[in-house]
Amino acid sequence: MMIKPTRRAFLRSGAALAAGSAVLRNTPALAAPMNASASTAPLTQFEYQDVQLLDGPMLVQFRHNHRLFLDLNEDSLLKPFRQLSGLPAPGEDMGGWYSPSSLFDPPRNMTGYIPGHSFGQYLSGLARAYAVTGDKATQAKVQRLVAGFSPTISQKFYQDYCIPAYTFDKTNCGLIDAHQFARDPQALAVLNRATDAVLPFLPPKALDRAEMMARPHKNISFTWDETYTLPENFYLAYQRGAGSRYRQLARRFLQDDTYFDPLSENKNVLPGQHAYSHVNALNSAMQAYLTDGSQKHLTAARNGFAFVQQQSFATGGWGPNETFQDPNGNGLADSLAKTHSSFETPCGAYGHFKITRYLMGVTGDSRYGDSMETVLYNTILGARPIRSDGVSFYYSDYNHDAKKVDYEQKWPCCSGTFPQLTADYGISSYFRGAKGINVNLYVPSRVTWQQGNARVSLTQQTQYPANGDTSMHLAISHPERFAVALRIPAWAGRSTKVTVNGKPIDTALTPGTWATIDRTWKDGDRIELSLDMPLRLAPIDEQHPQVVALLYGPVALFAIEPAAETITQKQLLAAQRIGNSAIWQVATDAGKVRMVPFPEIKDETYRLYQQT
Repeated sequence: MMIKPTRRAFLRSGAALAAGSAVLRNTPALAAPMNASASTAPLTQFEYQDVQLLDGPMLVQFRHNHRLFLDLNEDSLLKPFRQLSGLPAPGEDMGGWYSPSSLFDPPRNMTGYIPGHSFGQYLSGLARAYAVTGDKATQAKVQRLVAGFSPTISQKFYQDYCIPAYTFDKTNCGLIDAHQFARDPQALAVLNRATDAVLPFLPPKALDRAEMMARPHKNISFTWDETYTLPENFYLAYQRGAGSRYRQLARRFLQDDTYFDPLSENKNVLPGQHAYSHVNALNSAMQAYLTDGSQKHLTAARNGFAFVQQQSFATGGWGPNETFQDPNGNGLADSLAKTHSSFETPCGAYGHFKITRYLMGVTGDSRYGDSMETVLYNTILGARPIRSDGVSFYYSDYNHDAKKVDYEQKWPCCSGTFPQLTADYGISSYFRGAKGINVNLYVPSRVTWQQGNARVSLTQQTQYPANGDTSMHLAISHPERFAVALRIPAWAGRSTKVTVNGKPIDTALTPGTWATIDRTWKDGDRIELSLDMPLRLAPIDEQHPQVVALLYGPVALFAIEPAAETITQKQLLAAQRIGNSAIWQVATDAGKVRMVPFPEIKDETYRLYQQT
């Protein structure tokens, strides 16, 4: 039996051991203070247009979502707002959660749950897609949707509406993105009118669900509002010129009393909370720090995200049945037999990408990038595409008898976050450092920027994580000195190598840090990164060290039917890859077990965790 280090020792170490025989949690929690250095200096985000995805699964997802929402009928998108505001409402109903319905009877029947709820997210996804592509048809559609939405603004829309803050937050996001990224000249004026319409329906402060339950309510759905997620987009509206009242509104809805205050004191108040919305709320804490300089909220966000990691699956996913678990209890392990709703994938991945971008930008800590890529390769890249009729992938399933299935209702929340997330893939891949560029994700892509007096383009060619090799080619208008920092994952093995123009670099390659190459670069220079990707085991929690997942580098491997009833940790760590494919085999006493990454799974029954 191999023994996993305690969480306390793991946090002290700051990085996973790289030995192939180690049994470790997937990622370290990241709450410990860090020393300032060139590699941990604050990082800034590139603009959407600075990064181009090249051929690969991320580009496939982005293009699919961009095209789907570009083609959606505009009357259908606007119909719920027109209907509920008493205006003529042409167009077909979209159905599912999106269209008003007399069938709504929560929780038995969720048809017609939140009319128009995801409109703002679709608008946001299109605005970001325009910023990525410069496609004029996309910009024109964004501006037509803003113009079409404007006449529908009315308090009538929110009368008898179960979760007004939830929907308005998305509307706010869509309008400020239309302004910022699609250059819509009317978007902020429309936002101000939309804010006036919703304010009478919002409480005086952010309420948690216990407080919502204590208020009189028509049915259970009226207790599900998420006022505590409002501050992030209120702060962004203020930053983008919507007016000073948005800063005051952001402060009003910071959930300090029951969430950020205890988190800032390192008290874990996550267990029992709705998972995605409370990760999303951490992004509001980050904006309180970035806008108002609140150290309390930065500490709360860092501690909160560390608590999320302590109760995460090996895939990086979290929140079975959309609920945070007690990291010292049996909830995570019990979920493997009790639910198929293991991780709310597009929404959870969207929130996870945001909070890791914020935290890595502020702290410079590369391990937030490790966490981001774990979620990328093991959850969202394996999500089924949204269909044109609104049928969407919602939950990743980690049950012992798991299957990939779509959600039963059309146009759920995950249909809104998915296009936002895929538009954000590029800005998640690179960051600007004080002395150059930090490469966060190893994905086929190109980033272009101004470095001093030089125009620089860095192009990645890679099959990662199918293997650990990535080639980066630099095109530079003239020689310029700057730093290229490469994220060396905490799991990376001792054989990791980096060369420049074929020569090894004289820089430490410490797992869990950046490898910084500071030199005068010339046109045509090439960086070659070869990450050592050991097999490793991740127990589901400290209470169940014999329930483990097998990982190859950042990739969780899932056992495909039929799964072995008995399998040992030694057998798992002796897994063999079949040629250059994504398929692995584990030899057990009962025969060979096939194991594959999540994106490779189609309709097979599969299992993430093995009993050893």
